[in-house]
Amino acid sequence: DEMAYHTRSVAQALDNALLVADLPYMSYRDVEHARAAAARLIGDCGAAMVKLEGAGWVCGIISDLVAREAPVCAHLGLTPQAVHRLGGYKVQGRGQDAAERLFADALAVQDAGAEMLVLEAVPAELAARITRALAIPVIGIGAGAACDGQVLVLYDMLGITPGKRPKFSKDFLGEAGSVPAALRAYVEAVRQGRFPAAEHVY
Repeated sequence: DEMAYHTRSVAQALDNALLVADLPYMSYRDVEHARAAAARLIGDCGAAMVKLEGAGWVCGIISDLVAREAPVCAHLGLTPQAVHRLGGYKVQGRGQDAAERLFADALAVQDAGAEMLVLEAVPAELAARITRALAIPVIGIGAGAACDGQVLVLYDMLGITPGKRPKFSKDFLGEAGSVPAALRAYVEAVRQGRFPAAEHVY
């Protein structure tokens, strides 16, 4: 209900941005729930695409949604909904075996029909390899500058995240002085290739 409310609110204010709505935890645990959640967020609330986390069995969910004309963004690497199973907010894809699994998962979600991929907290070299190999856009968050695009949680970008901030975040508000200026500075830094810099990647 909360995701539907927020998606609808954002949709009412958009002119030309792509609105991607997260499918909440366990809302895509099987095909029936995934269809219902996607139908609500896209059909009722105005999202243009839904995002879900993982590969493996999730590829079947992706294929089913895409077959029913629901655009899907996949999310690999550090997947926040699985943070307890992962042992915390840790970099994913380190080591040869882990890197090869992540690379294979990226190909699998693309083959399942995902039209975009978010890579979170992945070594920059691996993210670059995945980006080169895929035909779909790869959006990085803590995955280096070689990705096709970047995303950053607003609180991290404004430097107001409580506690320890992720390595891949940067306080644009402290430099810019206002929220609108911080947003503009972030966009400009990404477009010019200045963010993420070496200190923001793994």
